[in-house]
This record gives sequence, C-alpha cells and structure tokens, in this order.
Amino acid sequence: MGTSVLISGAGIGGSALAYLLGRAGFRVTVVERAAGTRSSGNPVDVRGPAVAVVEEMGLLPALRAAATGADRLVFVDAAGRARTSIRTGGRDGALEVPRARLADILLGAAREHAEVRRRDSITALTQDDSGVTVTFERGAPATYDYVVGADGLHSTVRGLVFGPERDLVRHMGMYVATVPAGRSYGAGGDVLMYNSPGRAVSVHPGGGSPLAAFMFRSPVISGLGHHDLDRHRDLIRSAFGGNAGIFGEVLDRVRTADDLYFDSVSRVRLPHWSIGRVTLLGDAASSVSLFGDGSSLAIAAARTLADELTGAPGDPGGALGRYERRHRSLTGPVHRRARLGATFLVPGTRAGITVRDTALRAFSPR
Repeated sequence: MGTSVLISGAGIGGSALAYLLGRAGFRVTVVERAAGTRSSGNPVDVRGPAVAVVEEMGLLPALRAAATGADRLVFVDAAGRARTSIRTGGRDGALEVPRARLADILLGAAREHAEVRRRDSITALTQDDSGVTVTFERGAPATYDYVVGADGLHSTVRGLVFGPERDLVRHMGMYVATVPAGRSYGAGGDVLMYNSPGRAVSVHPGGGSPLAAFMFRSPVISGLGHHDLDRHRDLIRSAFGGNAGIFGEVLDRVRTADDLYFDSVSRVRLPHWSIGRVTLLGDAASSVSLFGDGSSLAIAAARTLADELTGAPGDPGGALGRYERRHRSLTGPVHRRARLGATFLVPGTRAGITVRDTALRAFSPR
C-alpha cells in the first residue's frame, strides 16, 4: 500500500512535501488546524534551489503571475520624502510572492496527491520501530510510517516530541506585525519604510493587495499569548503611537483589524531535527523569520526530505539523518545573516538610521 506519511501543517513547506511524496507513491495525509489561509504575512521570496523545485512542480507560470513586482525599498522621512533606496528585485531569478498566494498555489498542487484535513490538529504521538501512532483533536487515531512537523515557529509536533518551546526557541530582540494596509503609498513597485529609533513601519504594494508591517525592538514580553489579538493591538499602538510617520492611517487600522499577524522574531535551535520516525521541516526546525528566506528554505528542505525518504523509505535513521545533514548546509549561512539584516532594517538609534542611509546613498548606483 506504500509508505504512509502524516504532515502537520498545510503551509509552504508542508504542501511542497505533500506534493513531492504523493507524486512519488507515498500515502500522504496533511492535517491543518486553520480553516483557511490567512491573508496577512510579509511577501516571501522563491529563490535559489526553490526555483528548480517549483519549476519541477509546474508552478512557475502561476507564481510569475502572482509575483508582487516590488523591486525597490525606499526609506522615507516622517513626511514621506525619500531619504535613500535600495534595489531588491530581479536577483538570481528570484520571485517575490504574497505569502498567502504562495501557500495556496502549493496546497492546490498538493491536493492532487494527498489527503488534506483542515480544522484538526495532533494532540499526542507515540512511536516504536514499526510506526507512529497519532491522536487527533477531531479525527480518529491512526498509525503512520513517518510524521513530519511542518507546523511553523510554534510547532505542535516539536512540542510533543522534542521539548517545550521555551527551551528551543530564542527571541532575537524584535517583534513584527502585519496587517492589510488598505491602500498603497509608493509608486509602482516601491516598498516604503519609515524608521524611528528601534522601530520601522513599511507598506508593501503586495501585487495589488498592499500590506503594512510594523517592527519594533523589545526584550521578551512575558505572558504574551500567540492568539491574544487584543493585546497584540495594544502593543503595536503603544510602540508606534506618534512614531508612524506618514503611516498613521495604517496604524489606525490595527485597532479593528481581524487579520492581524503578530509574533516574536525568533530563531529555533535544535541539536537534531529527527527523533525516531518523527522529523521537522521549515520554521519548525530552523526558523529564520522576518527576512523572507524561510519560504525558499522550506521548499528546498521538502525536496531534500522527499529525495531521502524516496531513496530509503525503510531506513528512518539513515534517510532522516541525511536529510538533516544536507539541509543544515543551507540554513547555517541564513541564520548568520539574520542579525545583520535586523540591524539594517531596524536600527536601534537615530545615529544608526543616519549611518545606514548615508552608506546606502554612497554605495547605491546613480
């Protein structure tokens, strides 16, 4: 009957893996807690090895049609006047796509090869040499040959098998929120960003669906729930009251927004990504949130994991060990760049903002 795989999470990495394994003859089930795809979330890149994967899946035309077209980041002052800019598009064949659109395109392809169950989640896992028995919130218990946690920074699978989040996820000193902006502020493909010390507000054209992002530096906020929408709204408005520049109108939208994303910018640190027949994929294993690289890494990881499982479906230790060794070579450099990227986007001081803008003006082509 073929090797059975349960994937927790119908996002970018989980959907790509479901397609690749299902097409290879595996019996794949995807379980997803959410009823649908949220529309907020920064646009993300498909670049590097991920481009070859989506081309193999036949999805490049759809992704090109969905691309945002953004090609320049413009840093503005409080009145909206340009201070400096940097080109962001057209590098190495990369595509920038709204996160929700990318997830929907990948999931649509996965549905042809896998069963997708929404409004359900895993509540318990037990495993032995022959398989993993899974208990669900709604569905009946079942046993699978492999379980893959592709369920994001706050992974349920990681918490059940690898340990509590507090021991494995490291706060990087920043929080980020996104919300539909209502209208665009820049011209054409311009992303506009306004900085005050330790804060940044931007509006991305989003391919016709403008999206605002709020980023601010802060130590860990104790007692913060992942789904506490009212507190998220209060934190954003407190951090940016009087510090939103030309984006005050967008800040007002936070007060009533239902589709608001808010989370810590964090890094996942795990000594290993697999225990027995359970493994992790994407942000659940190696989050590099905020910078858009996570989507490409998740797609590339799905290709690597699918290759290893297809080559040795009866050898969990060998297949999962090779997957991790191969993919860590990609995640390491991205992790090392993460702190530098945060300093660039959100300087902590007024002097830091000035130094960044001066350097960009000096080295940008005229």
